[in-house]
Amino acid sequence: MSETSPIERAYELARERYGGLGVDTARALEALGGVPVSLHCWQGDDVGGFESDEGLTGGGIQATGNYPGRARAADELRADLDRALGLIPGRHRLNLHAIYAETGGRKVERDELAPEHFARWRDWAKARDMGLDFNPTFFSHPLAADGFTLAHADEGVRRFWVRHGAACRRIGAAFGEALGTPCVTNVWIPDGYKDTPADRKAPRVRLRQSLDEVFAEPLDPRYHRDAVEGKLFGIASESYVVGSHEFYLGYAIQSRKLLCLDAGHYHPTEGIADKISAVLAFLDEILLHVSRGVRWDSDHVVVLSDDLRAIAEELVRGDFLGRVHIGLDFFDASINRVAAWVIGTRCLLKALLIALLEPAGKLREMEAAGDFTGRLALLEELKTMPFGAVWDCHCLQQSVPLGSAWLEAVRAYERSVLAQRS
Repeated sequence: MSETSPIERAYELARERYGGLGVDTARALEALGGVPVSLHCWQGDDVGGFESDEGLTGGGIQATGNYPGRARAADELRADLDRALGLIPGRHRLNLHAIYAETGGRKVERDELAPEHFARWRDWAKARDMGLDFNPTFFSHPLAADGFTLAHADEGVRRFWVRHGAACRRIGAAFGEALGTPCVTNVWIPDGYKDTPADRKAPRVRLRQSLDEVFAEPLDPRYHRDAVEGKLFGIASESYVVGSHEFYLGYAIQSRKLLCLDAGHYHPTEGIADKISAVLAFLDEILLHVSRGVRWDSDHVVVLSDDLRAIAEELVRGDFLGRVHIGLDFFDASINRVAAWVIGTRCLLKALLIALLEPAGKLREMEAAGDFTGRLALLEELKTMPFGAVWDCHCLQQSVPLGSAWLEAVRAYERSVLAQRS
């Protein structure tokens, strides 16, 4: 930075103000630079994948909108991701779904997928020195048309999905070994009933058996982590979800798997921030899917909301950043899809920075001394501290646009690339 740049002058003033509270802004920026966020590939093409031309065909997931420029092939999706990553400070990861395999035009069933079907994704990630995470795809398939997969009553169907889950774990482990960073493979299934079931027990017995079979093969934790993701309800599973939060919490604790907490998968007034320290009292690591639900699990683009700040504050205050894998999970087809990635990721990073700029030790001292008045007063004063000047410094150091300047780069990309897609 130039000695006379307005950004530097603003940062120096912010550094002094935070310093007065005992906060080292340089240390906060260093910590923020070490937090990778796993961007979700499915924002770029509305969860369509490249398995067939049909795209998303149900299974509790729905993308709305028809903004022009959707990625139609893997090369287009990777180009869009490159454009987004170039506008986001820090080094991050990519989260892939199994339906994004590249099979050279050949039909490959999901239970036959292998690492070679993701070789171009692996090579793309390696060239950018970034890690990959992975997800089996238990939807948009004829054998998931009735809403059941791993909890299916038909043994043949259930076994198919077990094989798919096991195959995806091997793919994830291959990613981790090739890229030198563990891949988190997350299991989410849409299984459930639209209306009230007569038997809630049997599907859960089958799901537990299936999970045991999926996870039966031991994989090196240096390369791979398993996660399981629950949900309150979904499209066509409004009354009963087999893989509920309680089910997966018990399974994760017993089987030593990561529990995935998705910000949109609980009651509309229920936040996940308080759950983080609760589950990490029993688990070594967890997975976070950061989303924004509006009245339901609607997967809106993440914004700098109170809910997002609460999540970030809990991660930092509890010293959990080293034990939590952070990913995004939204898909908005009503706006520019590249912009959605940039907005969501930058907002998440801003929330983490705000949390890192808290005088955590001072707040804990007040709390331990019973000074709840001082604690509340300080927390409120922190809301108007100049974190934006520190954020601008971070963006400048990371060579990405400041403020909303990134939007013009997206607009230019839209004019030159996205607008050419039919």
